[in-house]
Amino acid sequence: MLRLVIFFAILTSAGAPASAAGPTDGYVGSNVCKACHPDVWLNFYKNPHFKSIASGKEAPERTGCEGCHGPAKGHVEARGGSKTIPRAFSLMTPRRQLDTCLACHSKDMSRGEIRRSTHTESEVVCSTCHSIHKPRTPKFLLAKTQNDLCYGCHNAVKAQFSMPFKHRVNEGFMSCTDCHNPHGTSSPSWRMGARPRLTSTGHDGEQSCVRCHTDKRGPFAFEHAALRTDGCETCHSPHGSTNPRLLRRPTVITLCLECHNGAGTFGRSGTGIQTQSSTHNMADPRYQNCTVCHLRIHGSNADPRFFR
Repeated sequence: MLRLVIFFAILTSAGAPASAAGPTDGYVGSNVCKACHPDVWLNFYKNPHFKSIASGKEAPERTGCEGCHGPAKGHVEARGGSKTIPRAFSLMTPRRQLDTCLACHSKDMSRGEIRRSTHTESEVVCSTCHSIHKPRTPKFLLAKTQNDLCYGCHNAVKAQFSMPFKHRVNEGFMSCTDCHNPHGTSSPSWRMGARPRLTSTGHDGEQSCVRCHTDKRGPFAFEHAALRTDGCETCHSPHGSTNPRLLRRPTVITLCLECHNGAGTFGRSGTGIQTQSSTHNMADPRYQNCTVCHLRIHGSNADPRFFR
């Protein structure tokens, strides 16, 4: 009861300035909202959305609470209730939530990419990962830490980061968004038919791996075709593996022989020399570690067979 008395006292005192400063189509201003929602307002000044209030230059429909939730006059007159809020996110469909956020954030991300992303198609939208009122992280207003958010759905990936050889996400050295864009990405020029979901790409379509592994970027005079067309995942498990260097096979030779197995042109090197011959007998242990000789396996500027 005391809260309602204080609330209407503020509403009455703020009525004249609000009507003078803004339109009369149902917008009452954020000062009225804070009377009943002090827990939200207490730390809202730390929120990036507060700048719409602090600037004092935004239109009422883009200012503070009503910028997201719509005009609050009906909500005030009804003395509360989520059904009287024009845009109550708890009652909105995922698609409408996305439309509401994109009204302001369309400049931050491509509308086309986020709408056709696998997250949006699975009804994973802004409020699934972000919390505007009570974020757990100051950056990006995440509802939980980034690892906990991603692991909440991607349990198989979480298990891979516990393998003996893995990228150090759990250790805090890197994060999921170093390689993935949860809001959607443009189509790449590599592994187009079976590409990992939401993997970030460079401006020229290059893989996210080469952002850190710059020595593998190229361009090379003699490229390894598998790297250029199928991508790093042809040979490596990016999240984690039981094999050194995140390889998909325990030994290098078994990995190489998946392609260089004598079928078609895959049994020959770039110079037409057979991979398996009397002088290159793979039953001999000397020839069972391919990268001892073919050291520049990711690409070379000196030799088409990737010799050192």
